[in-house]
Amino acid sequence: MFRRDITILKTSSYFLFGARGTGKSTFLKQQFSSPGEAIYIDLLLPSEFDPLVRRPESLLERIEALPPNVEWIVLDEVQKIPELLDLVQHAMLKYKIKFALSGSSARKLRRGGANLLAGRAFVYNLFPLTSGELGEKFQLETALNFGTLPGIYALETDVDRREFLAAYAHTYVREEVIAEQVLRALPPFRRFLEIAAQMNGEPVNHAKIARDVGVDDKTVKNYYSVLEDTLIGFHLESYHKSVRKTQTQAPRFYFFDPGVKRGIEGTLHSRIVPRTYAFGKAFEHFVITEIHRLNSYRRTNYRCSFLRTQAGVEVDLILDRAGDPPIFIEIKSAEQMNTEDVHKIESITNDVKDSKTLLLSLDPHAKIIGRTKCVHWRAGLAEIGLAG
Repeated sequence: MFRRDITILKTSSYFLFGARGTGKSTFLKQQFSSPGEAIYIDLLLPSEFDPLVRRPESLLERIEALPPNVEWIVLDEVQKIPELLDLVQHAMLKYKIKFALSGSSARKLRRGGANLLAGRAFVYNLFPLTSGELGEKFQLETALNFGTLPGIYALETDVDRREFLAAYAHTYVREEVIAEQVLRALPPFRRFLEIAAQMNGEPVNHAKIARDVGVDDKTVKNYYSVLEDTLIGFHLESYHKSVRKTQTQAPRFYFFDPGVKRGIEGTLHSRIVPRTYAFGKAFEHFVITEIHRLNSYRRTNYRCSFLRTQAGVEVDLILDRAGDPPIFIEIKSAEQMNTEDVHKIESITNDVKDSKTLLLSLDPHAKIIGRTKCVHWRAGLAEIGLAG
């Protein structure tokens, strides 16, 4: 069992969203481990779901019968019965009880006009394990090949890990898409998923994907919206501030976990090994998802983006927030950095006043080349205020 890096303020009710398999239920049981502190209602269980879907108001009847020392009610997978949220708000006001509300998708809640409690509940996201959460169990090659979902680390062999991720990819389509009824035609969505995984980290071309899948551009945009709303991935937008050199504007899309991405695209049979192109792409994906997770957990409020000029010069990640200079980050899987790597990033960042530049790699030796600080990727997390 891993200690999670997320900090939940238990001064208020809250939503905890996360993709399937990220450990929400386990985390909530850790949060409320004191006897009598909370009652736990798991809506994946028919014994809990059936009575509440038939008579949602029975939730209030159960609250009426609670002992006075119970302060919390945990509702796991609350999107299964969105109608409960009106009753949750009523109970919060009348009984002064707090709720921990978990789910793998906020999409159904929003689309159905569900009551999101009008700011009365904080919102947190839970992700696959970070390198810090894994501690001594963290191995970079394992993370690049199989990702960091908690279930991966309960398995002993790579064969089992491949089977786990292949099943996860199938289960996502079956449970998240079919059960939530967010799409009518599944075959084109399955084709889209594979193409989106193959294009992970590349500028999104909706028109080209639409032609390959056999749908229109609007449908492809909706497909990406499904992935983002169900926390299966996230967009990196093009850097928003003026830069002298012309930029491309298409966003990039990253799946939330390198292993899940490989499961969806069907490449688990081929192992990623160091000093290959695939290793470099997977390493970039891993570092960006690591920063994405820690930015959420630390509440550091960085706006994440990237920059690519029409000449093909690019910056992998830019962290920007009000009052601070932007941080331009290049990610390389090499074990030794050199001036050529730095010249590419500085050719762009010289145009941005007061910017900082970082090059994150596998080089264990910190260097300063030009005005760029080159550090091991783990040291880079500390440089940007995201280390534990």
